[in-house]
Amino acid sequence: MSTKTAATMRTKQWSLRLDLFEEGDTTKVHAVLDTGDTTLETRTTARRNPGDPPVPEIGDEYAAARALIDLGHQLLRAGLSDSAANDRSRTG
Repeated sequence: MSTKTAATMRTKQWSLRLDLFEEGDTTKVHAVLDTGDTTLETRTTARRNPGDPPVPEIGDEYAAARALIDLGHQLLRAGLSDSAANDRSRTG
């Protein structure tokens, strides 16, 4: 006879904050991801080509996308580090 254990349901809320600043042809983003267990942070920029018409939304999109990509890379590195530490603690 096999015994199954019920899966434990767990919910968490992570907070992401993106602050965008425009200075001339440059859009800057300060992004913070708070997971409750750790906080990841990045600062990125996007610069408008002087030959392009000024469309602030495009700079916002590029700078924010770069910030999210960097936070994603940081999160992957944190997961890899935590996984390796977990493996080491189990083996010894």
